[in-house]
Amino acid sequence: MRNQWTRCLPWMYNKVPPLQDVLRVETGLKQKRLNFTAARAEGVNREKSIMAGRFCGVLALLVVFLSGLDASRPAINQELSNIFNELWTLDVNRMTPATDYTISVQGRANYVTQGSHVVTDRASQPLFSNVNEIKLQNITTFTRLMKLLDNYERSTGVAERVTTEEQTEMNLFLDAVLDTEVMKRAHRYLVSKGQSNSNLRIFKNQLRLIWFNLYHRKRNSALDSCGFEHVFVGETKSGSEIIGFHNWVQFYLQEKSTHLDYKGYKARDHDLPDHDDHVLNLQFSWHGLVKPVGSAFIGTSPEFEMALFTIVFLMNTERSTTVLVNVDQCQMELVVIRHGRSLGTAYPKLLSSNSRHVSHH
Repeated sequence: MRNQWTRCLPWMYNKVPPLQDVLRVETGLKQKRLNFTAARAEGVNREKSIMAGRFCGVLALLVVFLSGLDASRPAINQELSNIFNELWTLDVNRMTPATDYTISVQGRANYVTQGSHVVTDRASQPLFSNVNEIKLQNITTFTRLMKLLDNYERSTGVAERVTTEEQTEMNLFLDAVLDTEVMKRAHRYLVSKGQSNSNLRIFKNQLRLIWFNLYHRKRNSALDSCGFEHVFVGETKSGSEIIGFHNWVQFYLQEKSTHLDYKGYKARDHDLPDHDDHVLNLQFSWHGLVKPVGSAFIGTSPEFEMALFTIVFLMNTERSTTVLVNVDQCQMELVVIRHGRSLGTAYPKLLSSNSRHVSHH
């Protein structure tokens, strides 16, 4: 019995254990420590790996979120900015602020919901305090534009009936527009992009289809609308809201006849409009109805506006297109919505004026 225990625990009977046993025990302890340290390190590494994975996941979600925010506003379309600035330079029929017309932007309009008839008037005076009508009457595209403005039924759902006289007025207007350097340059650009035929007669028919082709804006109704009427003249829907109405000449004439009342401008705090801005976001009432937020070029010629929106229309195939461009001193979005092969609506949305969007280093 003694010999058995001696073999198992030699130090209980011998004060000094054999050296090889001591070395064996120490080696075993060292190995256990190493195993424990390795296991602990493995656990820490696993924990770090999990944390890193979670961090990467959060980072990826953040990137997607921020990308979504960026995607909400398109990047500057430099090619279109270039051609539009060429057209801007060619627009010799454009009216000059403080010389050919004077506007008073006055107060910032309040928020109003679509369909509301109650609105606080932040502008006690008209938007246009003066327009050189003699100059308007001496520019062919303007005079022929004004002849078209009373050719349409204001309310959607009411059939449009085009008389022979009105058809002639439309053709004369298109002829005048096509004779300007602005539309000639736009035509050459579209031909170079394969979007239009070089034949002028075919291009005129293309413009007629885009701008003057009648269609159903109100479902189950007669042919009651077209792109030109919606953009340049304006319409009312269901007797409760204004739709379209994005032309400054029509705005001025309707304001002058007291059918329209300007309520104030719409803009961000850091980018207030000036009297010389050529694009304005605004609020107004027309025949008792309210447009909560509208927008229009100010002072530009009809050929310039038609050229811009025609290019955007033909260079894109989506039903709704928004392009971000810099034109002169303004950064704006141009919005174009199709109605089949014709124009549904088109308007500018001012983002920044007087070159405030340009970084200064």
